[in-house]
Amino acid sequence: MYVAEATAHGGRNGYVTSQDGQLELKVAMPPALGGDGNGTNPEQLFAAGFSACFHNALVMVGRRAGLDLSGSTVAAKVGIGPNKQRGYGLAVALSVSLPVVDEDMAATLVDAAHEVCPYSNATRGNIEVTILLG
Repeated sequence: MYVAEATAHGGRNGYVTSQDGQLELKVAMPPALGGDGNGTNPEQLFAAGFSACFHNALVMVGRRAGLDLSGSTVAAKVGIGPNKQRGYGLAVALSVSLPVVDEDMAATLVDAAHEVCPYSNATRGNIEVTILLG
């Protein structure tokens, strides 16, 4: 259906570009990892992508249920740290706000979105993903 293409130049202290020219960003190590933080980083980009994709899945399952989820939001936190294999791993926390539905319906919609979201499907079983309703 669609393939995105991006190229990194210089790793975590360089820049990234997309093939279509829509993306050209400086990347830098965040201060917490010893960098100057003078640019975005892969974790921020992953958080942006996951939150946008999950929110779209949420709106879609809401629409299928006959609900207008205007005013809803999804925020993502992506953490990075050492894993048991002497490498590094990610963890994600999604904070979902669904002010127009009750808590039971919100949980049902979030569960359904988690099943159809491509980011959820890509990360399932690979990294810890926590979803918080707020």
